[in-house]
Amino acid sequence: MIASEPRDPVDIPPVVAELAAGRVVRAVWRNELGGLTFQVGTGEGRRFVKWAPAGCGVDLSAEATRLRWAGEFATVPRVLDEDADESGAWMMTAGLPGWSAVDRRWQRDPGTAVRAVGLGLRALHDALPVAGCPFDWSAGRRLESVYARAADGRIDPCGWHADLQHIGTVRRALDVLADTPPVDKAVVCHGDACAPNTLVGDDGTCTGHVDLGALGVADRWADLAIATWSTQWNYGPGWERPLLDAYGIAPDPRRIAYYRLLWDLSD
Repeated sequence: MIASEPRDPVDIPPVVAELAAGRVVRAVWRNELGGLTFQVGTGEGRRFVKWAPAGCGVDLSAEATRLRWAGEFATVPRVLDEDADESGAWMMTAGLPGWSAVDRRWQRDPGTAVRAVGLGLRALHDALPVAGCPFDWSAGRRLESVYARAADGRIDPCGWHADLQHIGTVRRALDVLADTPPVDKAVVCHGDACAPNTLVGDDGTCTGHVDLGALGVADRWADLAIATWSTQWNYGPGWERPLLDAYGIAPDPRRIAYYRLLWDLSD
């Protein structure tokens, strides 16, 4: 399953209905692990509730901690409340202006959306201070998880993205990942810089970032490789270079290939 706006009716978890307190509730996103995001209310006062079913592996408490830290320096959702029970965990945040960069209006205008994603990612990298950031998203840290998954037999080449199928085997993939490129520039990465996680306002500029559950210090290409990759499935071919141009950087094929493979093999 690919993360996307739900097309079928969604059962609203009881805790979300309780938090809505009679306001309109609309499911706006479903992730690959079964987690759901709901919009509660409309207009400037709207809020969003992320809900993750118990046992799915999503740590909303960790995301809340990152949002509170990042909110000191950049425009990200303000955490209003969070909790968990036997059914799952939830986090409520205040709404931000703008629409996801994959909203239908921006899919009809991919040039504006891609530029906003590139400029917004650059602004985020420039704003978040590496010094004092308590979160680590480095290749070395992520490889620990990849090696553990491989040892447990939880990496299946059949599930890899088509762009990676030529690698063939887990053993070969691990050999490729063992040769980590030198860090180009360390920044505080978004951690999931796919296009849907940039918000774009009426004027076509970035108005904020969402879904920062993996935020941490890493090579900026850890974000850029995924941001450009996501343009393929959100807008079609031909939009990777415009995103990099907006960010202000030339393509780096080696780092792009490396961080896409690391992304696909990570949990």
